[in-house]
Amino acid sequence: MFTDDAGKGGIAAGGPGNSAESNRRSGGDLVQLITPKGERVSHPEFDPWVQDVNDEQLGALYEDMVVIRRIDAEATALQRQGELALWPPLLGQEAAQIGSARALRDDDFVFPSYRDNGVAYCRGVQPESIVKAWRGNALAGWDPFTVNVATQQIIIGSQTLHATGYAMGIQNDGADSVAVAYFGDGATSEGDVSEALVFAASFQAPVVFFCQNNHWAISEPVRLQSHIQIADRAAGFGIPSMRVDGNDVLAVMAATRIATNRARHGGGPTFIEAVTYRMGPHTTADDPTRYRDANELEDWAAKDPIARLKSLLERKGLLTEELETAVAAKADAVAKALRAGTINMPEPQPLDVFKHVYSTPHAPLDRQQDHYSRYLASFGDPAEAASEEGAR
Repeated sequence: MFTDDAGKGGIAAGGPGNSAESNRRSGGDLVQLITPKGERVSHPEFDPWVQDVNDEQLGALYEDMVVIRRIDAEATALQRQGELALWPPLLGQEAAQIGSARALRDDDFVFPSYRDNGVAYCRGVQPESIVKAWRGNALAGWDPFTVNVATQQIIIGSQTLHATGYAMGIQNDGADSVAVAYFGDGATSEGDVSEALVFAASFQAPVVFFCQNNHWAISEPVRLQSHIQIADRAAGFGIPSMRVDGNDVLAVMAATRIATNRARHGGGPTFIEAVTYRMGPHTTADDPTRYRDANELEDWAAKDPIARLKSLLERKGLLTEELETAVAAKADAVAKALRAGTINMPEPQPLDVFKHVYSTPHAPLDRQQDHYSRYLASFGDPAEAASEEGAR
């Protein structure tokens, strides 16, 4: 539906990053194409990159964001009802995830964090697969190579190293695809991220570092760990950066297209700071009221990414009853599929723990599996053993 090559006329293959304008962007000003009130504003450098986004596609972006917010709400409810062990909400970050994901090509490879479920949805991951790991039924919910999305990383920032290594492989293959690493503001204080930036800059790897600055690293505010704009950190590694309004789906899309185009044409890595806000808890085990001012939440609610795009659609006369009905129906259908898939998900069997550990036969693992199989057999019928254990 969207391609990153659209609208590149007038923009150098290297993309922004070496001009005075790019320096301004990495400072206090955010690139913005849609205001919080839903007004479309012009930006001469970024406008060409979204000039192909027509009325129908604006409606599709709106649908994407409504659907993933519904996925988020349904998964949160499932966790509260005991169907999931944990869930990391993305409420408020819909534009950052949808705008960037819809700017990628199918052959690009995504390396997400645990919160990037909207990106997974855009890449074709089925709703029930998104929650498999959170239900405890699998170590990963999907085969990475069927959707070009790596398994979600719990270890903060480690996916940036994976993305950089993959990007170096792309270079060796002579391809023009791009690796994209998603992470939060808290991850930028991790050593893994610094190491990834060093390697990416040294080898001019075709990788995009996409930081969703949601202002809170669990309970620590971003101002505590970074006394400068996060985008400015990239300059120390020789990597150009952009700082965009992360609640503006068009600005995010334009920035991602610029960065991926730059990577495809040998321009090396780019760092994008999408300034957004985590409106919910860090996870469903967190209580943000213990560390966050309610007034701050209220201020950011006025910048809601979905309300913003909805206002733009209204201004353009595009928010018809038919569109709203279709979007609501799609959100309901996805939520229904998520709930049914979660509740009816087959329980893993004891020996499943040995699956997918190695891609080729592995004698020590086979020996362990044999020992464990004989151990389980010592209890007799597995169903009876489980029943007796439950009774005890």
